[in-house]
Amino acid sequence: MKTLKKILSLVIVWLLISCNVSPKAINYGEDGCYFCKMTIVDKIHAAEIVTKKGKVYMFDSSECMVNFLKEFDTSEIKLYLSNNYNEPESLINATEATFLISKNIPSPMGAYLSAFKTKDEALKMQSEKGGQTYSWQELIKHLN
Repeated sequence: MKTLKKILSLVIVWLLISCNVSPKAINYGEDGCYFCKMTIVDKIHAAEIVTKKGKVYMFDSSECMVNFLKEFDTSEIKLYLSNNYNEPESLINATEATFLISKNIPSPMGAYLSAFKTKDEALKMQSEKGGQTYSWQELIKHLN
């Protein structure tokens, strides 16, 4: 009976851990983009999607993430994440971010797209580098 309780406890712990819906750290220079298959090296333009079941899809740029949405059931997605331009390697909620497309800030796939945690940060960079700002929904419409 004690063995059965131990096994049952381990199974419950395993189920809780395996269903964890959270971002995964990107191993820059090692992980590959799920969409374009390039190695993710740029620490200010990478992105991730986490599904409701906890599966993580990594991308070398936010534009790859947006293009991936064209072929994926978005009702299965729990988190959309983009690197914060002002804090390399830091993932932010893409649906709450402000995006800047500026020809003066290159990105891995050539869309010149960068994500900022706040609109003020994006507007400050826009005043320095030019370009156009977008919300998440506006960005999806613009890129499609």
